[in-house]
Amino acid sequence: MDGRKNITMSAGTFDDRDGLIWFNGEWVDWRDARVHVLTHGLHYGSCVFEGERMYSGSIFKLRQHTERLFYSAQTLGFKIPYTVEEIDQACIAACEKNGIVDGYIRPVAWRGSEMMGVSAQQNRINVAIAAWDWPSYFSPELRVKGIKLETSKWRRPDPACAPVHAKAAGLYMICTLSKHAAEANGCQDALMLDYRGQVAEATGANIFISFGDGKLHTPTPDCFLDGITRQTVIGLAKARGIDVIERAIMPDELKDATEIFLTGSAAEVTPVGQIDDLTFTPGEITHQLIEDYEKTVGKKSESAAAE
Repeated sequence: MDGRKNITMSAGTFDDRDGLIWFNGEWVDWRDARVHVLTHGLHYGSCVFEGERMYSGSIFKLRQHTERLFYSAQTLGFKIPYTVEEIDQACIAACEKNGIVDGYIRPVAWRGSEMMGVSAQQNRINVAIAAWDWPSYFSPELRVKGIKLETSKWRRPDPACAPVHAKAAGLYMICTLSKHAAEANGCQDALMLDYRGQVAEATGANIFISFGDGKLHTPTPDCFLDGITRQTVIGLAKARGIDVIERAIMPDELKDATEIFLTGSAAEVTPVGQIDDLTFTPGEITHQLIEDYEKTVGKKSESAAAE
């Protein structure tokens, strides 16, 4: 095991569960929320999605997530056939109908199967929203000592080569390849460089680095997502008087780092204890921002959640 909780099988496989999924404006039994094998989103990647967290009955920054879903769809050249308000309400209702108080919400929009080929102008735009209980992405032990990363051979693409600022399904293919390779070597995630060889992000989370000067450094998000959690943590750091510097960071600078952590809706704020042969110890800045983030989102402590 790689130190994560076995979230995939904790309640059965993801296609075999009790519950309801919002599917094109209707509530469908979880097991019946299916698409055809010739769906364009499956064959050509014309699919966008969001990953959201509910804490204590409230979805954190729901409107920002929904607006990004619409932006991603627009970037891929299709229009979601619902309003932002309707998607917001469907996300909330999905949690209510499935009894979710602390969990994960996945809105997804994709081109259907009316046309099969690269062109898909006549394809229906489908939208679904599922919600389920989900514990911390990494185990409590790893969230204390830090996770291990391995530098991936795959790189985030040039903005001229892909819609890098959309949360588009196809962009995650290299993330899956990178994470699988890292896990095979005993790591929990991978560090991805960009097309220039600069530090970019992990497979599904942004990265922050301290060099022991009381400041935080983070890569400029010019070829990957400027995550909502990333933006939140930048605000929290600045509220504490911590300077946040967005800049190009080269891999050889990591040897001088004292603290490194990741941010994301799934990862939340997760310390990094090792990258390749380099080791790091989660310190004051990391612990402060974990505490600040958990207070901001209304997250229960690991011990309280277990009671």
